[in-house]
Formats: sequence, structure tokens, C-alpha cells
Amino acid sequence: MRKLLNTLYVNNPECFLSLENDNVFVKIDDQVLLKVPLINLESILTCGYKGASIRLMFACAEKGITLSFLSESGRYLGSFVGESRGNILLRKEQYRISDDIEKCCAIAKNFIFGKLYNARWVLERATRDYPLRVDVERLKIACANISDIAKEVLDCDDLDRIRVLEGTAAQYYFAGFNELILQNKADFYFTNRNRRPPLDPLNALLSLAYTILAHDCRGACEAVGLDAYCGFLHRDKPGRASLALDLMEELRAPVADRFVLSLINRKEISGEDFEISGSGAVQLTESGRKIFFGAWQQHKKQVITHPYLKEKIEWGLVPYSQALVLSRLIRGDIDEYPPFLWK
Repeated sequence: MRKLLNTLYVNNPECFLSLENDNVFVKIDDQVLLKVPLINLESILTCGYKGASIRLMFACAEKGITLSFLSESGRYLGSFVGESRGNILLRKEQYRISDDIEKCCAIAKNFIFGKLYNARWVLERATRDYPLRVDVERLKIACANISDIAKEVLDCDDLDRIRVLEGTAAQYYFAGFNELILQNKADFYFTNRNRRPPLDPLNALLSLAYTILAHDCRGACEAVGLDAYCGFLHRDKPGRASLALDLMEELRAPVADRFVLSLINRKEISGEDFEISGSGAVQLTESGRKIFFGAWQQHKKQVITHPYLKEKIEWGLVPYSQALVLSRLIRGDIDEYPPFLWK
């Protein structure tokens, strides 16, 4: 299994990134704020608008380190990556499967089954751990509805129908999401999912977590030799990493949603860590992003036992592990894609 390296998060928009003696230097003007050996990194995310030096970008490309740029609000802007080093035979088979709707459907329904299984378990876990603090009956009803839809997904052979079922299940899931917020409900409450831009602190956290998860899934696809832009559930669209979005579906609830809820319920973040931009978007302040990125990095280092591989791995390697088993399916080494079923 691949070794988990670090991700460098730069959240100050005034920072400029450069390379000196194989170290990444984070600077404001001539002041060095941080120095990190490039060899310890697998990716870099920066919210700064001053950018990075050409020398650093070339070094990242050469070493397979993804350099991604986010806006101050956490919106994904783009990535700089090196040449594709994947197995051309693997990618050609990926393209052939992508053009075969029946094969796409067989893979896509397992992505969505995994997503619904994990979403249901997030709700069920709340009823088990906090029966006196949540509306157990409401969450049980949502779980039952999601479970019924998950069974229908497994029997479905139509991509459009799978998308409809996923959307219906998402409505049941998010209808009970506010019950999972146990602390500071005055600042963090959930009425509906809104984005582009997020209009409240909770949606701002979810959007940023999904952005980073998509970045990790994109890197995982490239690491195992797959084309991150050729998906099976999400169809081809210029500029969209469709396979990365496919891969992250089953990881939204156990990775991103649980992380956000943990930040709130442990009181690691508060309403004071947010600000409203001129456009009305709610976004984290610089200090808020520092809290978020620091906690995300620590979360990635937590060890779990992978339900399919039966190996102990860090949470940060889960996207890679799923990309790995997906590549095995595409090569014909296994007969069916095994979704990540967390419990």
C-alpha cells in the first residue's frame, strides 16, 4: 500500500510559494513563514492569489506532486500536474468502459450504493451514540427510506434512474442532517444544501471539505494510472474530473460530512471563524482556514481497517485504496467494484 505523505495547505492569500534547495518556501514579501522539504509532500493546496514560482511548479510536475489553487472562499480554481505516467492499456480500457453504458451502470450503481450505505450509517450512528439528544424516530425513518432506495439502486440498470434515486436519498439524508449538530446550534444549523456560493457557515464547511476531498480523489486516480476526467457515473464534460467525482460519492458522508460535524461538535470552530464576502458568500477567515486545514491533516492520519482490503491504513489513503481496486476491476482482476462501506 502506498505511504501517506503530507499535504501543504497555504491559507494566507498574500503568500507566495517558491523552491530553494529542494524545500518549499512560503513567503510574504521577503519574510519566510515556512520551509518544508518537497520530498515529504504529495500535494500542495494554496488559497493565495500571488501564486507559485515556475521553478516550484516544474519540480512538482517532475515529482508527481499536485499543486492546486483555491479561491479565498475555498472554491477550486485549478491544478498544475505533470505528464501522465499511467498505463496506457489501463486508460484505453477505461475509455472503452466509459463508452459502454451497461458497464458504466454496473460500476455507477456500486458507487451510489456505497454512498447511500455510508450516509445511512452516519445517521444510525447518531441514534446509537446520542439517543437522548437527537430525534431518533425522525432519523430512523430517514434511514429506512435510504435503505429502501439503496436496494433499488442495486437492481437498477439505467444511469439516469440511478441519479434520480441518489437525489431522492440525498433529500432524506439532509432532511435529518441538522439533528447531527449537537453544539453551537445558534451558529451552525442546516436548512438546505446551498453552494456557489455557500450562504451559511455549515454549507461553507461542507463545500470546502468536498473541494479538498475531490482534490484527493483526483490525485488518487492519477496515482494508480487512471484518467481522472473520464468517469462512469458523471459523464464527460470539459474541465470536470468526472472519475474523481465518481470516486468521492461514497466518501462524502464518512470522510467529509463526519469531519465537518466533528469540527462543530468538538467546538474546534465557531461562528467567529467566518466572514461574509462582498458577494454575500459565507467563507472561513484566514484563522478559520488554519483551524480547518490543520484538523483535516490530523484526520487524514487516523488509522482504520479497510473493509475490503482488510489492511490498516490511514483515512488519507482511502481515496487511493478505492482508486486501486477500481483499477483492478478495469484490468479484469476482479469481477465487481467493491465500494467503501464504512461502519
